[in-house]
Amino acid sequence: MESARIVGALARYTGDFSLAEDLAQEALAEALVSWSIDGVPAQPTGWLLTTGRRRAIDAFRRRSALDERYALLARDLDDLQPGADALFDPHAIDDDVLALMFISCHPVLSREARIALTLRVVGGLTSEEIAKAFLVPVPTIQARITRAKKTLAAAHVPFGVPESHELAERLGSVLQVVYLIFAEGSSASSGDEWMRTDLAGEARRLARVLVRLKPDAEVFGLLALLELTAARFPARLDAAGHPVLLEDQDRRLWDQTAIRRGRAALARAVGAGRGLGSYGLQASIAECHAVARSVAETDWPRIVILYEALGRLAPSPIIDLNRAVAVAMASGAADGLALVDSIAARGELTGSHLLPAVRGEMLIRLDRRGEARSALQQAVALCANSAERAELERKIATLGDEVRDSH
Repeated sequence: MESARIVGALARYTGDFSLAEDLAQEALAEALVSWSIDGVPAQPTGWLLTTGRRRAIDAFRRRSALDERYALLARDLDDLQPGADALFDPHAIDDDVLALMFISCHPVLSREARIALTLRVVGGLTSEEIAKAFLVPVPTIQARITRAKKTLAAAHVPFGVPESHELAERLGSVLQVVYLIFAEGSSASSGDEWMRTDLAGEARRLARVLVRLKPDAEVFGLLALLELTAARFPARLDAAGHPVLLEDQDRRLWDQTAIRRGRAALARAVGAGRGLGSYGLQASIAECHAVARSVAETDWPRIVILYEALGRLAPSPIIDLNRAVAVAMASGAADGLALVDSIAARGELTGSHLLPAVRGEMLIRLDRRGEARSALQQAVALCANSAERAELERKIATLGDEVRDSH
């Protein structure tokens, strides 16, 4: 629970990001022995920080007794000396966690490395937990984290919150990583489970930490999006664990507390008065779903407008596809299908199962069942998630029964 604060404080203290994580682990290992004998101290976090600081001094002493950095640290060796408690300043610790997030999401790292490092040093997840979440071997995750640390060291990335001229770009990287972690938890790209709620929950926790440390409008927008989307999680699986699409969900199961939190965060984003960013616009779309009593009563024309604004701000074929779905709901499946076909004609999303899946749904609504079956079969061939693939296959089977019944 305190891992990010401890690693962050030790990174500030030593100026060495990789060393700080090793020191935190060494302090925890010592605690497992010491606390079992002497009992848990009144302030466990302070104990761990003190132990980590002493380990840092030992490490620098081993490197060089005359090292200038060791001399600076050694001045605070006596806990009674003035300034020894600077490590425990709660305001500094909050800044440390924020700095840790910015370092973990530094643009010099690849997207995969940012995600792995953020979950490891900020989220406190083990390599085994991260590997399980993303269905990759543990050595692969460990290698990514090791390479990320070496890359940061080679780039001489300083520990601290970026200067104001770098803040906007770096904040965007942090938000993107948290969003990607949530997206993988919300709709798993592969594996046997449709959702990984533990991973999505970790992203929500990171967003809550970030909004407390950096109350920016777009940070509130991201938090609102995650809360409003997660509110639907209790209704997204049936008793047998099969996926339940939005139109079939029992909205009484939606988490109303999460909806209230999400709407409050969205109001903060709107209240900033600078206009909503991409996450805020997506949160506004999620809010339209959250407040509607049914699919039929959803404000689809507003959702179409929001997707149009989102497409101009952050162009993406996925956004275009979602807009096509909204258009189909607002003005008919034929209009939606025309937009889907235009996306396909541009050669976009050719390797994704989403486009043929959406196209198949629209063809069903237009009673073009033979074409629908072909589209859904294509979606099955491209889908890497077994739970979602099984749902598509059930839909094809049902469609086949209906076709035979019509004859």
